[in-house]
Amino acid sequence: MSDKHILKIKGLKKYFPIKRGFLRKPNQFVKAVDDVDLEVKRGEVLGVVGESGCGKSTLGRCIVRLETPTAGQVLFNDEDMAAQYGDKLKRMRRDLQVIFQDPYSSLNPRQRVQRIIGKAYSVHRMYSRSERKHKVHELLEVVGLRSEYGQRFPHEFSGGQRQRISIARALAMKPKLIIADEPVSGLDVSIQAQIINLLVDLQERFDLTYLFISHDLSVVRHLCNRIVVMYLGRIVEEAPAQSIFDHAAHPYTRALIDAVPIADPTIKKVPAQLLEGDVASPVDPPKGCPFHPRCNRRQSICEKQIPEMGIFKSDHRLACHFPITEEKGEIHV
Repeated sequence: MSDKHILKIKGLKKYFPIKRGFLRKPNQFVKAVDDVDLEVKRGEVLGVVGESGCGKSTLGRCIVRLETPTAGQVLFNDEDMAAQYGDKLKRMRRDLQVIFQDPYSSLNPRQRVQRIIGKAYSVHRMYSRSERKHKVHELLEVVGLRSEYGQRFPHEFSGGQRQRISIARALAMKPKLIIADEPVSGLDVSIQAQIINLLVDLQERFDLTYLFISHDLSVVRHLCNRIVVMYLGRIVEEAPAQSIFDHAAHPYTRALIDAVPIADPTIKKVPAQLLEGDVASPVDPPKGCPFHPRCNRRQSICEKQIPEMGIFKSDHRLACHFPITEEKGEIHV
């Protein structure tokens, strides 16, 4: 892993307008991503975790410009993706690809696998027809599929095989950064392990950088070097993966970790820190700290002031007025 940053996000916001009335004018906004700052180092695997609706998938879509940010910068190799259009954006996207959550809905059911994977070559006018066919066969073998599968349609494959096809398509342009948006959440546990191991092997083989979006902390712990925790469109904690699991300081992060089941019955688990209530609406988020209505550590300042993201430890960032500290004996083992 390099010390050089391949991706820098500064003040990123994505608000979706809610249009009502006869004139269909927006009078409210869904604040899906709200003032996010983030950096990704070349060669690392950064995990983005949180409950459904926290904004992690929208963050990934904004990075690749499937959604246009409302405000902020997305600096990919020091060039602002949010400010690019036309041919320049098309060229930049060659180095930045996506693996979607549902492999079936992301693959055109009317096209054969050969054309689906080779589409990138035709869009960017690369290689002859015979060379494209050869390249697709190579990619299929790289992801563990037989080359003759290129003549089949997506419905002829299992869920794990379709996800391998999606990975092959993402690899076609030899990208530097891949946004993996919950790529194993819809697969059986055994198939999940195969896909995760494939992603690890591909990272080493092609020197890839991943931004891995997931709600499964056990998967993230196995795969990621560093973890970012999001809540209601904001980052609330960021640290190396082992530090997050050993010394989580935000009450929300601790509640997510406590919710992970432990398969070994001989291990005594500290009673879970349960969350109160439901996630607030991103249309009308709470004043002050967005997590305070569900937090058992809240005090009056939490209801009035949004906590600033600051350095909790040397490599640990946190946005919380009253973090969990080791000194008080509050860290769970």
